[in-house]
Order: sequence, then C-alpha cells, then structure tokens
Amino acid sequence: MDSAFAITLISVGCALAACLWVFALVSKGEGERRATRVSALAGLAVGATLVAMAAVPAGPRRIAVGVLIVLVLAAAVAWFLPIGTSVPANGRPDRRVDERDIVFARARLEPGTERFDAYYAAHPGHRQGDERTRSLPGLLSDDARMAEPEAFATARGSFELTEALKESVDGPVAPVAAGLGPEEASRLVKQVAAYHGAVDVGITLLRDYHVYSHVGRGSGEYGSEIEMTHAWAIAFAVEMDHGIMRAAPEAPVVAESARQYVEAAKIGIQLAATIREMGYPARAHIDGNYQVIAPLVAVDAGLGEIGRRSILMTPRLGPRVRLGVVTTDLPLSPDGPGDDSTVLDFCATCLKCAENCPSSSIPFGDREAVDGGLRWVLDADTCFRYWNLIGTDCGKCMAVCPYSHPDNAAHSIIRWTLRRSGAARRAALWTDDLVYGRRP
Repeated sequence: MDSAFAITLISVGCALAACLWVFALVSKGEGERRATRVSALAGLAVGATLVAMAAVPAGPRRIAVGVLIVLVLAAAVAWFLPIGTSVPANGRPDRRVDERDIVFARARLEPGTERFDAYYAAHPGHRQGDERTRSLPGLLSDDARMAEPEAFATARGSFELTEALKESVDGPVAPVAAGLGPEEASRLVKQVAAYHGAVDVGITLLRDYHVYSHVGRGSGEYGSEIEMTHAWAIAFAVEMDHGIMRAAPEAPVVAESARQYVEAAKIGIQLAATIREMGYPARAHIDGNYQVIAPLVAVDAGLGEIGRRSILMTPRLGPRVRLGVVTTDLPLSPDGPGDDSTVLDFCATCLKCAENCPSSSIPFGDREAVDGGLRWVLDADTCFRYWNLIGTDCGKCMAVCPYSHPDNAAHSIIRWTLRRSGAARRAALWTDDLVYGRRP
C-alpha cells in the first residue's frame, strides 16, 4: 500500500513536471526567454519535490500530501468556480464625436491655412500641445528616435496602399436585390469576411454614437456633417503578429501596424463590394477614411470590451488586433454585445499597460464618467506626441498585455478560467508577472 502510494506520488510529480516543461517548449517557440527558463525550473522543482516526498517516512509523507491536496482543491475552487468581482460595463457614450477633434485629424492641419486658423480659433486649448507635437520629428521620420530605414520604408509602402484604396470604400449598387433572409445574410457576410482573412466578425445595429458627427480626414468636405443612413454595421478584426509586436515600441511594430491596416482595408472593401453586388448599399470604413468609431461598433457587435488602454480587448487575442467596419442596409441578424465584466475586472487590477507606457498616457485610476458612460480615458495627445518623437506607433501596451499571448491551447485554458473566476484573474496576473515579468 505504502509502495503503491509512493509510486503514485512520483507519477503525479512527473506528470506535473512534464506539463510545465511542455509549456516551457511552447514559450521557447514564442520567443519568450524568461518564460522558458521559469517554466523549466518550475517543472524541475515540482517534480523533484513530489519525488522527494515519496522518499520520506510514511507519517510525515501523509501529512505533507494532505496539506498538498487541500491546497490543490482550494486552488481548483478558486480557478474554476464562477466567483469573484463583477464590474458593470456601461461604456457607451451619449453623444457623437467630431472627427475634426481627434489627434489624427488635427495633425493634418497645415499652418498658415484658413482651416488651421479657424480650427484653433474655435479650439484654443488644443493649440499649444499640437504645436509641441509638430515640433517633433514625426511618424516615420528618418530623424525620429526609433528610425530604421527598412522598416519605415515597409510601413510607408503599406500606408501608400491604404491611401490609394481610400476612395474605393463605396460604389454602385446592383439593381436587383438578392432574396436572402437576415440569418442567411449574416452567415454569408461572416463567411466572406473570414474567407478574406478576418479572425473575428460580428454584427450590430448601427447606433448614433457609432458615427462621427463631422468629417475630419476622410471622404467628403472637411467639416461637413456626416449623415449615415445605413441600418447595420459589420465589425471584424485582423491579427497583429505576436512576435513582431514583442519588439514594441521599435520600428518593426509600425511596419506590422501598417500591414494590418492594409489587410483590414482589403477585407472591408471586398466585403462592401460583395454586398453591393447583392443589391444593397454598403460602405467600408478603413484607416484614413472612417465615418464610424470602429471600437464602439466592435463592442456592440460582440467582438470584445474596451479596456484600460481605451482600445478593444478581444477574448482570443486581447488588444493585438486591428479593426475594420462595413455599414450596410442589407437586412442582418445582430450578435450580442461584447460587454465583459471579467475583462474590466482584470484591467482594474492589472495596471501592466499603465506601468509600461513610455509616455504615461494610460491612466492608473478607476474608470471615469465620460459622456454618459464609464471608461478609462487615454491621454491621446501625449500618446500621439510620443509616436512623433520615436517615429513608430509604439504598441508597448499591446505587447505587455497578458491577454495578448498567442491563441494556443496553453493560453486559451488560462483565458477560459479568467472568464469564470475573480480569484483566477488575480492568480493569473501574479503568474504572468512571475513568468513574463512585470516589465517584459
């Protein structure tokens, strides 16, 4: 009996050690050196401990095993039972945003022009900060701190393609409408988006707060009111490469960002054209020519939740995505919203993105009441200013986010527990800090 118990203990130790060594191999494949070392050493320590327990006298061994069983059961309860903090979502604004006020539109204002003078006469509070940003080398500048000729050339090539596609977002509609019901049409548009490369797709009714109030940088006359008559919005995501994003905020990141803007534009334009060929109006919304706020559409379409860094957090890839939207009158069936109290709870305690933000643009405190909703408010001005200093679009917050790990079995098990248990979320954060480092 005692011999069999010892053999069982040794077997369990070897199995646990093997699991940790498998994770070490996965981490090595992901290029995570620290995680590889920590996992391998943990496997060695766990295996050696249980093997050593099998060698001690029966009495002390039973006590040690009893304590271990209690700890394992307690951990199982904490990790797998649906317990923990519930955080209300309520991140929807009650007003529309003027695209002229966002940093990307203000960056396009040319000093000495009538438009420049008129904007800052109406918004003097933005002028000092914007002038400071304009004094810096600029995004993709060869004089920027992170300048790298090859990566910057690659990014410029991608942005040129996105610019060339900017006016292809809309077009003529076929005269005869396809006779598809909402469920069938919804399946079709999701299949088409996935076929062209989207990793996730969702559908929502187009709501007033999704749509910019005035043109700031896209099609149409600057400052003109945007009247969006479409009834539906299709949001989709494309994945940013995990290995490249780990380099953030260095030059390869902006090349990957630009590449995925191209991919989102291609998917959106092809999907919108497909819908128009079916006899229904449709417009793609792509980088430089949005008429909607893509993250707000994506939340209502069920793709994810807005986290501490003020961008979308998806269940499978965290913030490591780029978004695209197609609006249309094709009758569709909506998905449930992506409100996720577990993500909000994790973001409330994690703070990793805020601690690692080079420009200190991500807030540390609680969500604020803004425009009728609760959300964390990124300082977009200082974030964008840092981009203009280093020449890239940074991405450090994406790189350090625990949700950004690759979408494989090892990380998916952890994500599953995060959605069930507040204790698991806190334990997972501690483990992530241990395995990957608080400042990766």
